[in-house]
Amino acid sequence: MTTLTVEQHAASLVPPQPAASLQEAALRRRLLAVLQAPAQPDRMTYEEFLAWADEDALAEWVDGEIVMTSPASRPHQDISGFLNSVLRALVEHHALGVVLPAPFQMKLARSSREPDLLFVAAEHQDRLRSSYLDGPADMVVEIVSPESVGRDRGEKFTEYEAGGVPEYWLLDPQRQWAEFYRLEGERYRLAFAGAEGEYRSTVLPGFGLRVEWLWQQPLPPVLDVLRELGLI
Repeated sequence: MTTLTVEQHAASLVPPQPAASLQEAALRRRLLAVLQAPAQPDRMTYEEFLAWADEDALAEWVDGEIVMTSPASRPHQDISGFLNSVLRALVEHHALGVVLPAPFQMKLARSSREPDLLFVAAEHQDRLRSSYLDGPADMVVEIVSPESVGRDRGEKFTEYEAGGVPEYWLLDPQRQWAEFYRLEGERYRLAFAGAEGEYRSTVLPGFGLRVEWLWQQPLPPVLDVLRELGLI
């Protein structure tokens, strides 16, 4: 019996052609990468997950299992980058704490998620570790996509509520709709929802977000927004 190497086995999966095209060569490389990829464990501790996942892994840890996520879309990244720039300027100007964009893990009791943005107040800086936040952020922002809507409105909503995240922002660029929840006791209450109008955050004193900014194409220049907020 002839023993095939991994490379030979991958090549045998592609029908031979008189002259290999660039497309066939790319297919062989993808097949080889799949065959050589390390197996993903079924269950693991959070420490094992941190050792397994690298900085580019699109993965979250939920009750011992790995949840893979999809790459973000251009509108998603535009809104995330816009909010990150505005919120970081605000937070640094008033020395309120830190704003961290994905990928950065927030570890709660039974899960570790990668919110699109999270804010950690200055008085809670002791929760920050080198590669994750050990405990709830003071504010979490999730930008909804068709692929993530079930998690963002379901599992994550419940986890963030139970984990004690004071403010949860849900932004849906496809529907041009925003929802802002505040933790009252042990339950989230809807504080504001709509396609336009101003939301005043309770964890970011003096900050008002004009919701319609998020749907503009192109998005408002960050410097113009910072001027309106009185930061420059």
